[in-house]
Amino acid sequence: MAEQIDTLILGAGAAGLFCGAQAAARGRIVLVLDHARKPAEKVRISGGGRCNFTNLNTAPHAFISNNPHFAKSALARYTPWDISDLMAKHGLSWHEKTLGQLFCDQKSSAVIQLLLDELSEAGGELRMETEITDVAHRDGRFHVTTSKGEIHATSLVVATGGLSIPKIGATPFAFTLASAFDHTVIPPRPGLVPLTFGGALGEDIASISGVSTGVEVATVTGPSFVENLLFTHRGLSGPAILQASSYWRESEPIRIDLLPGRDAQAELQNLKAASPKLSLSAALAQFLPKRLADMLCARGEIAVEARLAELSNAQLNQIASTLANWSPRPTGTEGWRTAEVTVGGVDTAGLSSKTLESRTVPGLYFIGECVDVTGWLGGYNFQWAWASAAAAGAVA
Repeated sequence: MAEQIDTLILGAGAAGLFCGAQAAARGRIVLVLDHARKPAEKVRISGGGRCNFTNLNTAPHAFISNNPHFAKSALARYTPWDISDLMAKHGLSWHEKTLGQLFCDQKSSAVIQLLLDELSEAGGELRMETEITDVAHRDGRFHVTTSKGEIHATSLVVATGGLSIPKIGATPFAFTLASAFDHTVIPPRPGLVPLTFGGALGEDIASISGVSTGVEVATVTGPSFVENLLFTHRGLSGPAILQASSYWRESEPIRIDLLPGRDAQAELQNLKAASPKLSLSAALAQFLPKRLADMLCARGEIAVEARLAELSNAQLNQIASTLANWSPRPTGTEGWRTAEVTVGGVDTAGLSSKTLESRTVPGLYFIGECVDVTGWLGGYNFQWAWASAAAAGAVA
């Protein structure tokens, strides 16, 4: 005999567990299923194990979607203050790191326990290590075949995430299911991911692996981000690059201002007047990490090696312009292996912005990372998980 329930949630991550608790609190018979051995693995590894669970600066502009207005409703109804209140209710505390990022003082395991306790206390059930082999919809109910038997449910919530970090169990399940129910899927691509470089530039970048500096990074179409950049053996990483990567498209260059907020032209001219015998690379090393300054000069990105006295003001102006507009062209990204999020996903045109319910299949919901809503680095994606889960949990 098939198991009969009200709300079946596929995926025991942040969004799935939270949605389950919300639905169960309404008196629904709720079951959360996952193929993994442990729940909420992405929560566990987030923020270096500290769980950057939200961002105080959450607003629609910090999310990428084909429909930039879609996330507004859910985000407005479940805010960073709401999840913070829930943390406090469970005796958890937090601290703000930078740029509105809130981290749990008790580490990510405490946030996972909060989610499990909320689900359990509301009467919901969690079932791990359960494979889904078939999903059908007929007679107003969902018929789901699993490795542990068949389940019939009135509502089906898909919270299985995207393709990022396959080593912790990411699969294309949500996108395959969405397509089977005639939903459009915006082609997924890796987001919040390091950028890679090839050829001589790739070798030069690798040669200064470990160097970090504050920059402003922008892509051809996206906003600019002022944060740290990190040179690695594979290319460029660090918060500024990760942010820009979500907007980057193949074959496009990125623009890097190596001295954001500074007047490099004036500073170089002042330095020329004060120390005319100083070499250009030595002069740049007063503004940039020395290994980076040496690399730029060696590559000819800035100018041939010369003393400041030998450079005209026009040349100094050109050097300053280059520092503000260094435009390396990535060959790609490190891919799903290190991507923190999925950009793209289930097209929001087929979903209700108020409830996340399918516009064509009653009772079917998509929440969290599998939806075409992707936040910036710094807790925004967790806030989308809470908000979208709360929206669906209120009705599913």
